[in-house]
Amino acid sequence: MTAKKTPLYQIHLDAGAKMVEFGGWLMPVQYSGIVEEHHAVRQKAGLFDVSHMGEFSVKGKDAQAFIQKLVTNDIAAIQPGQAQYSPMCYENGGVVDDLLIYKHAGDDYMLVVNGGNIDKDWQWVNQHKEGFAVEVSDLSGQTALIALQGPLAPKILGSVADADTAQLGYYRFLPSVRVAGVKALASRTGYTGEDGFELYCAAADAAALWRELLRAGAEYGLLPAGLGARDTLRFEACLPLYGHELSAEITPIEAGLGMFVKPDKGLFNGQAVLAAQKKDGAARALIGLEMTGRGIARADYPVWADSKPIGRITTGSVAPTLGKNLGLALVDKSYAQAGRELFVEIRGKQVAAKIVKKPFYKREGK
Repeated sequence: MTAKKTPLYQIHLDAGAKMVEFGGWLMPVQYSGIVEEHHAVRQKAGLFDVSHMGEFSVKGKDAQAFIQKLVTNDIAAIQPGQAQYSPMCYENGGVVDDLLIYKHAGDDYMLVVNGGNIDKDWQWVNQHKEGFAVEVSDLSGQTALIALQGPLAPKILGSVADADTAQLGYYRFLPSVRVAGVKALASRTGYTGEDGFELYCAAADAAALWRELLRAGAEYGLLPAGLGARDTLRFEACLPLYGHELSAEITPIEAGLGMFVKPDKGLFNGQAVLAAQKKDGAARALIGLEMTGRGIARADYPVWADSKPIGRITTGSVAPTLGKNLGLALVDKSYAQAGRELFVEIRGKQVAAKIVKKPFYKREGK
């Protein structure tokens, strides 16, 4: 199958970005370099093309009831103009995907899903709509998404937006803003552990919006950033990545996302399993690891204790902000005590690590 391209594909090529395939999409992994882009987002600002993400519209008098059945969080708790994060689960508690839900009105929502899961999620959503008065549309092909992230993001966006975006609360959005003349939905959300915004616009307007934001951000040190920095940034903040910390085989409770599971809200897919895990605890837990021996933990490396494998690394990397080799690992819960020594198998050799607190990085003032 041919890899898909975002509306900004040519701009990335022209800028000399290194392109890779990710979830069936050709995406920039880096421009100037992963570490430089990572530090730019932590200290100033970075601009990401995340147009591979999918957008579904859900409208109709049963829209809220329908979404409530699909997701684990309680969307009755949010107001129009608010966004909410939630896993969407199978009956066995495993995760179909994790998504953002934007509430325009009680009968009008937008679901934002992971790029590699669009087709699967679309099928899943349609499979469950029987008996609900809802109309669902896939807007993914006509929608672009650009993320402006970092402490200077409010200043940069404020210089080109026709609304006071700096006053927007966390996980709130403005449904229609002009940004450098381009109509967009502006949302105070992101996936980097920093302040910032995500801007949804028509695919045809993406190139103009990207260029204008880079131009406006030049004096603030704004850099275009790729998937490499996006991954190291979200990893330091311990934000889950589908296929790593979440999957059909990993429940939200195991992944430490119990706060997004509301068993008492009414019936939803996976409710029985997740309610039991939330009450009694799951058999596995997602932990943070700092390598004390020499070596970098990578995804799927086995984790050992008491001379036996007790789990595996879900994500591992050098953390550029912290200058440490860190890992996230899904392990047998009986070994998940803070400070405990474990071992990561790296190329057949057991390397020492210790359990440390998550998240690894938290921005000041948050």
